Amino acid sequence: MARRVQQVAGALIIVCSSTAISARAQQSSGEQQFQRRCASCHSMEPDQNRAGPHLSGIVGRRAGAVEDANYSDALRESGIVWDEEALNSFLSNPRDMVPGSRMTFRVADAEDRQAIVEYLLRK
Repeated sequence: MARRVQQVAGALIIVCSSTAISARAQQSSGEQQFQRRCASCHSMEPDQNRAGPHLSGIVGRRAGAVEDANYSDALRESGIVWDEEALNSFLSNPRDMVPGSRMTFRVADAEDRQAIVEYLLRK
């Protein structure tokens, strides 16, 4: 019986450790994907707009609300409030979601897109 408890405890430690490692890897992946795919046009620093608006604190913010950012009228008037679903949909195909959007870049790979969205949710 004691041996069985030790085996179960050992298995739980392995599962929990691999889950923590996986979560850290995904965080790293999200940041890496953001740097690779988004950072040339978007900053994560407030008040540092580039070709696109800064994305710091994007979750819960209304689309088109960053002061001094260069938005299309279509995005500004879209009524979108950024959440996980809206970010995922927009990154999948910005011009499908908001015809007339100035953003043309899309993240076709669902895993990469989810990593970026999760990174944005934490920032």
